[in-house]
Amino acid sequence: MISSFFSKAKPIHFVVVTLLLFIAFTLTKVYNIKETVDFFLIVKQILLFGVCFFSIFVFDFLSGKNDLTKSNSYKILFFSLFMVLMPQTFMDSKLLIANLFILFALRRIISIRSKIFINKKVFDAAFWIGMASLLCFWASLYFILLFAALLLYAVADVKNWIIPFVGALTVVVLTVSFLLLTNTDIETYLSNINTDISFDFSPLNANQIIVSSTVILSYFVWAVFFYIIRIKSKTKSYKPSYLLVLLAALIAIAIVVISPQKTGAEFIFLFAPMSIIMANYLEIISEKWFKEILIWLLILVPVINLVL
Repeated sequence: MISSFFSKAKPIHFVVVTLLLFIAFTLTKVYNIKETVDFFLIVKQILLFGVCFFSIFVFDFLSGKNDLTKSNSYKILFFSLFMVLMPQTFMDSKLLIANLFILFALRRIISIRSKIFINKKVFDAAFWIGMASLLCFWASLYFILLFAALLLYAVADVKNWIIPFVGALTVVVLTVSFLLLTNTDIETYLSNINTDISFDFSPLNANQIIVSSTVILSYFVWAVFFYIIRIKSKTKSYKPSYLLVLLAALIAIAIVVISPQKTGAEFIFLFAPMSIIMANYLEIISEKWFKEILIWLLILVPVINLVL
């Protein structure tokens, strides 16, 4: 049974989810890439798959280190299954990298709970959110999460509230410096940044995207109810961390809603917080058959999508 296999954290689980991602990544690329296959294209795809693999590693580290789930591998299983369910994420290199940067930021934000090296963690988080914003402008909404963390963790030192601006300014300075060194016109670069808001969901009308997004959002709505109830049972020191995961999920949904280019790939920001929420849900389910259904549905839907 899959739920029993992933109920304890083991190294073999990384091998399994990596293999799953590799198969899905390869099939997606084979069926969608129209470019001539050459050495540079192959290297690029290897690097992008490396981003996918490293994202799982960072995600597992941030959730395990901060006790956001129990000692199991449900979180990385769901993270990989959500990516397979929405293979459009494999096709958008910018969003793949932006999501990795956001995971770096989440790791630093949630670790503020320890109250150790707060200024360094705040700067790092702001820096990584700034880097993600260069690739996806609306990733800047995660600055809300950073300030929410300072509030929830009761960080009173005023200079720690100023540091996020320093981190963002650092990204701006580095970007401008790079543009000047490469003789890139700054006005042209700024004009290419897509800051539009769109509520046109017609690009998501493809059968595969409709089915996948419906499953993902249904899982979220169902599990988040139990997640919120479970937050109440957490100790005072851990409640802020769980609230931040919930806020991260809501920000991700906001990005999906307002994103000017809706391809399905923008759902990637939701996968990490939602995987934590789903892992917490599976931990409280006593019926093994129901756990199996939840997992097998995520496995079978991508297969069904192939015939749609």
